[in-house]
Amino acid sequence: MRNLTKKLVSFVKKEDGPTAVEYAVMLALIIIVCIAAVTTLGKNANNTFSKAGSAIAA
Repeated sequence: MRNLTKKLVSFVKKEDGPTAVEYAVMLALIIIVCIAAVTTLGKNANNTFSKAGSAIAA
C-alpha cells in the first residue's frame, strides 16, 4: 500500500504534463504569429510588384 501511495505522490509532483501543454500553447501562438506575418508581407509585396508593373507598363 505504501508503494502505491509513493507512486501516487510522485505522479502528482511531476510537472512533465503541464510543461508539455505550455510548450504546445507557445508553439501554437508562435505559428499563428508567423502565419499572420507571412500573410501581411505577402500582401505588401504583391501590392509593391503590382505598382511597379503598372509604372513600367505606363
